[in-house]
Amino acid sequence: MRDAAIADFLARAGWAEARRMSLAGDASNRRYDRLARDNGETAVLMDADPATGEDVRPFLAIARHLSSLGFSAPAILAEDSARGLLLLEDLGDDLFARLAARAPQLEEPLYAAATDLLARLHRAPLPEGLAPYGPAEMAELGCLPFRWYLPGQGLAAPEEEIAAVRAGLETLLAEAAPPSVLILRDYHAENLLWLPERNGVARVGLLDFQDARIGHPAYDLVSLLQDARRDVSPEVGDRMRARYVAATGSEAAAFDRACAVAGAQRNLRIIGVFARLCLRDGKPGYLSMLPRVWGHLMTDLDHPALAGLRETLLRLLPPPEPDRLDRIASRCAPRR
Repeated sequence: MRDAAIADFLARAGWAEARRMSLAGDASNRRYDRLARDNGETAVLMDADPATGEDVRPFLAIARHLSSLGFSAPAILAEDSARGLLLLEDLGDDLFARLAARAPQLEEPLYAAATDLLARLHRAPLPEGLAPYGPAEMAELGCLPFRWYLPGQGLAAPEEEIAAVRAGLETLLAEAAPPSVLILRDYHAENLLWLPERNGVARVGLLDFQDARIGHPAYDLVSLLQDARRDVSPEVGDRMRARYVAATGSEAAAFDRACAVAGAQRNLRIIGVFARLCLRDGKPGYLSMLPRVWGHLMTDLDHPALAGLRETLLRLLPPPEPDRLDRIASRCAPRR
C-alpha cells in the first residue's frame, strides 16, 4: 500500500520513470531515496509515513523559512503532506563529516562556515508558531538516562534523586538567557553539506531541521562542536566559540557557561535517546557512540557552575563501559 502511494506521488510529480537509490536514514522513521533521471537530473524523496508518527509539515515550514532568509535548505519540488511524501532538491553528498574525514585540513574552514551561519541565523527574524525549548522541558529530557540507560543495565535511581537532578538542571538552564533564537537542534557534521559554488552562508546546506524550536544561542553551536558521531578537535572548538562570541558581541564568560549547561543537558538527553533507540526501536548501533557522548558530558560537567550536578550524576550514572553497553545490547528490541 505504501509503495502504491509513493508510485502515485512520483507520477504526479513527473518522476515516475526515475531510478531510485536508497540513501542513509537517521534515528527517525523517515526514509530517503535519491531519484535520477536519464538526463542527469536528481532529486530526493522523503518518505515520512504518518502511520509511524511522522509529520512533514514542520519540515516544510522551517525549510521555507530558512530559504526565505537566504539559507540553503532543500527546495520543495513536490509535496503531499497528508501522505507524508516530499520531493526535495538534491544538495549532493558532500557532508561535512565526509569531507573532514577525507581532508582534515578542511575541518576548520567548514566549521567556521557553520559557525558563521549560526551567527547570521541568530540575527534573523523568527518563524511564527514555534514553541520555546525552555528550562522545564529541557530538564525533563535531561533525565532520560534514568528512564532508559539505567534500566537497560538492570539499574534504577531513586525518584527523589531524579527529581533533584531535574530541579538542578532546570535552575541552571533558567539562569541563562531566555530562548530567543531559532535552533535547528540536529546541527552537526552529518546534517551539513558543503556547497562551494554558492556564496556566503548559502555554502552550508541544511538537513534534518524539522524539530526546530526557539532556544538559547549556545544550543546549536554545542550540537556542532560536541558531535556524537565524530571527534572535533578541542582547538577547533575553542576557536569556533571565540568566533561566535566575536561575531555576535556575546559576553565570553557567560556564553562559555551557557555552552557547558546546554551541553550537559543535551548530552544527557542523547545518552537516554541512544539507549532508547536500542531498547525500544531495535537500533543497537547508536550504543557505540555513547562513550564519545559521555566524554562530552564530562567536559561540560568540569565547568565550575555544574560542580554540584557533576557530583550527583557521577554517583547515579555509571560510565558506558563495554560490559554495560553489552548489557543494554542484550536487551535490544527486535528491529521494527
